[in-house]
Amino acid sequence: MVEQKEKAERREKIIPVNIEDEMQKSYLDYAMSVIVGRALPDVRDGLKPVHRRILYAMYDMGMTANKPYKKSARIVGETLGKYHPHGDMAVYDTMVRLVQEFASRYPFIDGQGNWGSIDGDAAAAMRYTEARLAPISEEMLHDIEKETVDFSLNFDESLQEPRVLPAGIPSLLVNGSSGIAVGMACNIPPHNLGEVIGGLLYLIDNPEAGVEELMEHIPGPDFPTGAFVLGNKAIKTAYRTGRGIIKMRARTNIEEIKSGKANIVISEIPFQVNKSSLLESIAGLIRSGRVEGASDLRDESDKDGIRIIVELKRDAEPRTVLNQLNKHTQLQSTFGIILLALVHGQPRVLNLSQMLHHYLDHRRVVVVRRSQFELRGAEKRAHILEGLKVALKNLDAVIKTIRSASSPEAAREKLMINFKLSREQAQAILDMRLQRLTRLERDKIDAEYLELIKNIERLQAILGSEKKVWEVIKEELLVIKDKYSDPRRTEIVEEEEELAIEDLIAEEDMIITISHTGYIKRLPVSTYRRQARGGKGVTGAGTKEEDFIEHFFIASTHDYILVFTDGGRVYWVKVYEIPQAGRLSKGKAIVNLLRLNSQESISATIPVRKFDSRHFLLMATEKGVVKKTNLEAYSRPRKGGIAAIKIDEEDKLVNVILTSGKEEILLATRQGKCIRFSEKDVRPIARAARGVKGIRLTKEDKVVGMKIVQKEMALLTVTNQGYGKRTQFKAYRSQSRGGSGVINIKVGERKGSVVGIESVKDEDEVMIITAHGMIIRIPIKPIRVMGRSTQGVRLITLKSGDQVRAIAPVFSYEQDANGKV
Repeated sequence: MVEQKEKAERREKIIPVNIEDEMQKSYLDYAMSVIVGRALPDVRDGLKPVHRRILYAMYDMGMTANKPYKKSARIVGETLGKYHPHGDMAVYDTMVRLVQEFASRYPFIDGQGNWGSIDGDAAAAMRYTEARLAPISEEMLHDIEKETVDFSLNFDESLQEPRVLPAGIPSLLVNGSSGIAVGMACNIPPHNLGEVIGGLLYLIDNPEAGVEELMEHIPGPDFPTGAFVLGNKAIKTAYRTGRGIIKMRARTNIEEIKSGKANIVISEIPFQVNKSSLLESIAGLIRSGRVEGASDLRDESDKDGIRIIVELKRDAEPRTVLNQLNKHTQLQSTFGIILLALVHGQPRVLNLSQMLHHYLDHRRVVVVRRSQFELRGAEKRAHILEGLKVALKNLDAVIKTIRSASSPEAAREKLMINFKLSREQAQAILDMRLQRLTRLERDKIDAEYLELIKNIERLQAILGSEKKVWEVIKEELLVIKDKYSDPRRTEIVEEEEELAIEDLIAEEDMIITISHTGYIKRLPVSTYRRQARGGKGVTGAGTKEEDFIEHFFIASTHDYILVFTDGGRVYWVKVYEIPQAGRLSKGKAIVNLLRLNSQESISATIPVRKFDSRHFLLMATEKGVVKKTNLEAYSRPRKGGIAAIKIDEEDKLVNVILTSGKEEILLATRQGKCIRFSEKDVRPIARAARGVKGIRLTKEDKVVGMKIVQKEMALLTVTNQGYGKRTQFKAYRSQSRGGSGVINIKVGERKGSVVGIESVKDEDEVMIITAHGMIIRIPIKPIRVMGRSTQGVRLITLKSGDQVRAIAPVFSYEQDANGKV
């Protein structure tokens, strides 16, 4: 009977369930557990639970940046035993990534020992490595003891752990995050701390700011391994929609060696690319012959950085080989951005603005809760000090009351009644040591009380004003930026087309002409035959009546042409990209090659073979301002141009020359004045800066040219009426920059005003071009050398109404007077 009853009770506990419903519910519970508890970061502190628990465990162990390292096994055991029971390797692998400088943009853990390498080498076992918190990670935990965040019970309900960290660092964007959950994944790239904080500060002041405005402060990802990101369009799409794919490319350089060969040097590789795997793939391509022109591969990387050498054959074209390597190896790879994070416990795809807003909302809660905690503490301490001040004011009566009491409890009650004190104040008086009765200690109590009152007023003001809360957040962000920000490592450049076509183009000198209305063409130097001085010239360009040739120079087909506009912007084009046309053709509209603004006109062009840090661009404006900037700063202009110099109103950029940084410079003006000064007087400044005074001008005068002083050469000066002269450079004494200068040539109505100057020697030739498109090529030797204050001789016979508009030297590529590099 009893046995039947037990069986019946057991049957009553069996609940029939539909297997499909049970599987659906169980799988959903599992999925949410993975999503919330393991795979996705919280939008507030940017951390997954395992990261948060490791940092908190280390903080709880007192392993701050100023303490000795401790064994990683101890940290793993502490985290595992107290907060994260998911396996020791899960914890240790996470620690390893938080240490590695090539995996984390700003490592949160400072490690000692073998923590792996960019070659894919694994870290040593946890019993060998040691670690402690990095200084920057302490900012993530700062003020956690001040009730700034909520705590919850750990897995066995024996301890409390934080649900989120105070996060003084915007970690989600700064270090990024990646994780695969059930049915979803996140892949957030790292960013530059200074740029992210700049975006946060802007968003505080402009809460409605959109993605494009924020991108002025946060232009794109900043990977720990540097390299390049190609194109802004993909970044903008990812920031606006939360999803996108960006292209990354290794930083490479082509080095010429003595034997006449060239090497491709790889100094930075894309993020998350295994260097050993990259080397294997390059070596395989070389062995199989798929990459023609490469002969050998060497890895010269060391503790100072990556240096991979791809040796080329003698007749190989470096750009062709590099394009093949980019196409077939991970020298060029992609990063799929998915801005997915937990918002209030739910996974959401966010745009850039939303991510920043959620972080700022979290910091606002932290600041308010911290202020409330500090206010409670300050008010409690002030209350105690008020009691002590009462005791010190009535010291004899207090002592008498205490001495007459039969017990501490009785003394406390008498103090509360006789002096109207609270229980806490009375207890503090009873606990007060005798040394507090000295005058010095009494003064300390008064000083502490006054300081507390000020602090209470400050905290009350913060809690009473939303504006002051945001001011506190801004101040703290600025402090973080000053302490930890560093220069950007990843350079964002416009995506380039493969330039294999260059390999098929012979290198030869070309004449480049640009007309006043914006038509450009190139044609071989041999097009123009040499004529005697005073000849009539030949037609060099088919121009309309209102048009004329305004720019005229010589460059190699493989050169870069930096095109500077009068508004101070610079554009970039290869000579071979300029269409070749006949002598009578007007050429192609330059707007089809360069994205010029409608208000811009070209004021200077300069050919450059390669960009390096040893040379400078020196610029001059009509108002006599000069500016010097490192050539490397102009190495990657965008198709839409970049700022070359800041131009004042009613001023224009006149000329740009390439210098070594140690030259003597000569500026010439329209009214026949010039000044010679040392380039060292012009210190190098940023690309978009304004510059300094080069020459003092009269109101009617303006600068027309700038040249490097070369002792073995002379200065050729040409006027718009076709007159010119040569003068030795030594005739122009060196002066201080910013002076009025000396007379260069006598000008007047018949001789005209100065249109240009050139550095020349006897064996040189010069091109002179007129407003009507006439060109004459004459040797320099027949033009006799004269003094500074002479009028010159006729160089070209002009037709009625015609004027000289430009001059340019004729020289071979090796004899480039502009110092091409």
